[in-house]
Amino acid sequence: MRQQNRREFLKAGTAGVALSALGFTGAEGWSQTRGDRPHQTKDVRVLHPQARTPVSLLIDDSTCLVNLAHFAMPQFGQVRPQEAGYQKPWQQTPREIPDAFVRKFGLWCREQGIKGKYSVIPYPACVGWLDRVLPDWTHRQLADSLGLVRELMTPDWDITPEMISHTRVIDVKTGRPFAEPSERFMENWHWSDNRSVDELAEYTGYALQILKNVDLPCQGVTSPGTFGSGSRAAFAPAVLQACRHVFQTEIPYYFLDVFERGGQSVAPLVQCAADLEGASPRCVVSIIACTADWFGGWDGMTRGSPDFLITKDLHRGRLVEVIGRGDPAVLCCHWPGLYFGGAETGLKIFQEVVARLHARYENLIWMKVSEIARYWAARQLTGIDRSGDVVRLAAPFAAANFTLSVPAHDGAVPRLLLGDRPQPLREVSRLLDLRAGTFLRQRGGLVVCFDLPKGKSQLYV
Repeated sequence: MRQQNRREFLKAGTAGVALSALGFTGAEGWSQTRGDRPHQTKDVRVLHPQARTPVSLLIDDSTCLVNLAHFAMPQFGQVRPQEAGYQKPWQQTPREIPDAFVRKFGLWCREQGIKGKYSVIPYPACVGWLDRVLPDWTHRQLADSLGLVRELMTPDWDITPEMISHTRVIDVKTGRPFAEPSERFMENWHWSDNRSVDELAEYTGYALQILKNVDLPCQGVTSPGTFGSGSRAAFAPAVLQACRHVFQTEIPYYFLDVFERGGQSVAPLVQCAADLEGASPRCVVSIIACTADWFGGWDGMTRGSPDFLITKDLHRGRLVEVIGRGDPAVLCCHWPGLYFGGAETGLKIFQEVVARLHARYENLIWMKVSEIARYWAARQLTGIDRSGDVVRLAAPFAAANFTLSVPAHDGAVPRLLLGDRPQPLREVSRLLDLRAGTFLRQRGGLVVCFDLPKGKSQLYV
């Protein structure tokens, strides 16, 4: 299936300091490739964490207080006046998505164990800077909104910028939007095409720096619209470079692509892997969503349906298809659509989807996107060798709930050395009972779950 960018499927259905001034270094030698891969013996398989299917929710177009759709639509409409989707009555939409909705959403998700990614756009639609001022709100209102994100959202949600404004491209030397109102100077469209690693890293890093200024930690970035799709060979290493420079992120990730139909895998892509046995292993992970926004749309005016994701009888829908073939299920939605002008239509649809998922499946595990990225990096980049009854692991990155399926003779009792430290393992009787530090006997082998440390470990079977 063709890779479809998020703004394409939606049509269908000051602040930081420029990184060049901070001594930003180049990375022209990197390209968007898989990079290095270690040897992994074929008879030892890395399963999903705890042998469960990862699920996550990506929330786009969110920020503090500002309803991005209200302010962005006239800017999009100026650039693309021929598109009816950008000529809707945006004046009738609210200017604000209040913190009361953030609190309601965050508390409900915590009760349900839901995790994911929550964008915080640093300069939303050029309304104001989160680390300076939002002109329509008081300093206290902005400070309280930022505090709510830190305290309520960050435990269960990754925070990412969605570049700087999500609308106009910003000149990082002046902090002002470029004067030309065209697709060439909109973040959603063509400015990022054919840019170098350093240009993209500087722009991405500028967005990250604003969120660092307000104490919002980031391990990745979200692309607004098609940002990065016209320069894929440069964008992946640029994200790696920017995240490592601003936040010293060990495993950066980015969200650009959505495959909302078809049989193409939606598993994360681990890219630019290098120095796996050295002092500074590195990689970057591309996170792929498997659904379009079938909740409330990017504009908060497009009513979706839970049936697109999972039907009332629990037998059909995109999530049933994706989970059934063993892929992680990463859902995509937009904050204005969840709020839906105060009617909360998108949120109600999401709540119904969650109820149906939990009614159908017992083997799901909700994860932050950074946790999925880390697990996939460990899954693909850990060296795995077997000699007789000994499985040797060489991990450039640690990962929680690392789960292996290992052939073994009947009656085998696994022993685990994490570095030189013995790790007790407790036997369980069902896959659903797997936790770190447990194992399960199956016909012809064992399933072992443990917290994988960076470095060398040995499993005796």
